[in-house]
Amino acid sequence: MAKLKPMTKAKIVATLAEKLDIPKKSAGEYLETLAALAYKEAKNGFTIPGIGKLVLRRRKARIGRNPQTGETINIPAKTVLKFVVAKAAKDAVLGAK
Repeated sequence: MAKLKPMTKAKIVATLAEKLDIPKKSAGEYLETLAALAYKEAKNGFTIPGIGKLVLRRRKARIGRNPQTGETINIPAKTVLKFVVAKAAKDAVLGAK
């Protein structure tokens, strides 16, 4: 069975332009503006209704283990970026339970 390729940015722009009956340049600018807004607002939580939410999460410091040597190591606390998928998106893609 052949593996399908994910949609590229060009394909997304072309699809948006066709569906919304706008030039590809405008569709590309819309996509770029949406991404820039998401990056800027991620610290406050950025939600795209029906798709998901981009949020910052704080991970606590913890003790880990090197799998090769078995040596314990300290893993420092850090902030990570996380995307939480909306229930509507899960249901649309995977089917409602």
